[in-house]
Amino acid sequence: MKHLYIILLIIISCTVTHTGYSQGFHTSSGKALKAYNEGVTAFDYLDYIKAEIYFREAISIDKRFYEAYMMLGELMAKRRRYSEASLNYKVAVKIDSLYFKPFYFNLANTEMMSGEYYNALIHFNVYLAQTGMSEKNKIIAAKSVKNCEFALKAMKNPVPFNPVSIGSSINTGDDEYWPSITADGQTLMFTRQPAITDNPAPSGQVQEDFYLSYFSDNSWQKAFNAGAPLNTRQNEGAQTLSSNGNYMYFTACDRPGGLGSCDIYFSAFNEGKWSEPSNLRSPVNSSYWESQPSISADGKTLFFSSGRPGGLGGKDLWFSRMNDKNLWTDPVNLGNTINTDGDEMSPFIHFDGRTLYFASDGRTGMGGFDIYMTRMNDDSTWTEPQNLGYPINTYNDEMGLVIESGGQKAYFSSIRDKLNGKDIFCFNLYESVRPSPVSYMKGKVYDKETGKLLKANYELINLSTGKVTIKSSTDGTGNFLVCLPSGYNYGINVSKAGYLFYSENFMFEGQHTVVEPYIKRISLKPLKVGEKMQLTNVFYEIDSWQLKKESTSELNNLANLLSDNKDLIMEIGGYTDSTGSAGYNLVLSGKRALSVVNYLIDKGISPDRLKYNGYGNTSPIGDNVTIEGRKLNRRTEAKIIERKK
Repeated sequence: MKHLYIILLIIISCTVTHTGYSQGFHTSSGKALKAYNEGVTAFDYLDYIKAEIYFREAISIDKRFYEAYMMLGELMAKRRRYSEASLNYKVAVKIDSLYFKPFYFNLANTEMMSGEYYNALIHFNVYLAQTGMSEKNKIIAAKSVKNCEFALKAMKNPVPFNPVSIGSSINTGDDEYWPSITADGQTLMFTRQPAITDNPAPSGQVQEDFYLSYFSDNSWQKAFNAGAPLNTRQNEGAQTLSSNGNYMYFTACDRPGGLGSCDIYFSAFNEGKWSEPSNLRSPVNSSYWESQPSISADGKTLFFSSGRPGGLGGKDLWFSRMNDKNLWTDPVNLGNTINTDGDEMSPFIHFDGRTLYFASDGRTGMGGFDIYMTRMNDDSTWTEPQNLGYPINTYNDEMGLVIESGGQKAYFSSIRDKLNGKDIFCFNLYESVRPSPVSYMKGKVYDKETGKLLKANYELINLSTGKVTIKSSTDGTGNFLVCLPSGYNYGINVSKAGYLFYSENFMFEGQHTVVEPYIKRISLKPLKVGEKMQLTNVFYEIDSWQLKKESTSELNNLANLLSDNKDLIMEIGGYTDSTGSAGYNLVLSGKRALSVVNYLIDKGISPDRLKYNGYGNTSPIGDNVTIEGRKLNRRTEAKIIERKK
């Protein structure tokens, strides 16, 4: 909780360690006072284990040693053992409830942070009723009253929540947290570190590393270290995987050459290994703190948390878009609908590209960080964030929620068993806060002649909008995976140097999940005389040779193929179905082929490298009875007829 540090400073300034509650102590035992002073010294040197021993010794000698209870309460709060802190503060109240009235603020905070909302509400109101209190603390107390009232109401109306451990293959006695998952639900990456002790290393650092697990045989397989160069002796974490798992963004702090205390880095997975991480540099990274990235399914929008100037409070959520030159643009603040004067962290943009989950301590909630959900409107504004409710949110800090592409199963980390530390759990998200389900398509590219798997480039075009939805490349084994909203016409183009490209158009309908994905097997034909390809995404106006605007992307790809292979001579062939007379169809198909040739000439392709012919309905590839068959027959083809020497 962001305000906890302020609170602790207030506590310290109010204890006998520095200024004293009064000139004297609530003890007459020299032995108890000696143990107390030893505890104060150990506390000041951050030796919390010894400090606890000395304070407890002082209390065992004098059961009414007010200051010892206060310092032990402060120590427990420092160690985030809030229940024990409030117990010690309550004993001090019983000893002398009027001695130090501002103390009710400290007591109420530890009660709220341990889930004692009813008692915390009483003591915050007691504090607010007193005169002469800190104005800053009164503002915090007034906000905390709202949190307690919200929490008590939320606990009376719990939301459906049944978290289940994802298994011993991932969860161990160490801390596992910050899960990220691919769109097909088959790859999980997370951060693991040794459980934090009371006395960490002098540097204050503990080792964090990335681990991976794959889903197989209906369970997560044993996690393994992602290895170098991702993992180093520094700390890496707060990662986001691309929808296909081929690249990632993550946070690393205090790395040589970094711009700020923490920066965002990029790494790609090629031929079985991760590339050397590269700092995103400016404008995404700055001299301030940047962390906790989340990449959209299309790879074009990066959300992250940052402490840079221009925000509304402490840490705000920002986003940057990738432009046509594959460069990140200046980050934009998400605005006051989402950001507050507190801290906003751990954004997760769902695969639907519209539903955002994040953590905030600046909103009315359970106290500390709660998880919220907001949706993007059609005008790119955001809806008022909704608290996910109790018991998803509790008095602990909640963050790092991710949700599968189907929109139902969520993953998060939590401490459910103190012996095991943080573990990763999954649960079914209740319906009203689910994102829109997203379908995905899997593809595999291979050489038509040899069957060899090929690494190739691919792009998907939303033919309804004319925009390229995704432009990327397969992995080393020819596989690709893309997330697609249902209900649109799409064109796909797959290309590789030395091959004719492959194109197809289809209506993406229904839900395609891990169990029943939409799968495409794509064969590429080598550049050889006699080979031909269908220009599936070339369209004409009805009963016309006028090219439709949806054809632009496909024709540009053909122009690029001819530009890159200047020895090719191609024939563009036009075909129709059997509707209409044979003569009319021959003329129409010829004019359509000529329209393509003219387009290519306008793009700089030499006319002597282009031939055209109209074949009418003489070479059907489907029946001429059904709508589907006639659609197959209405086509345009490009055939290699010669290679210049």
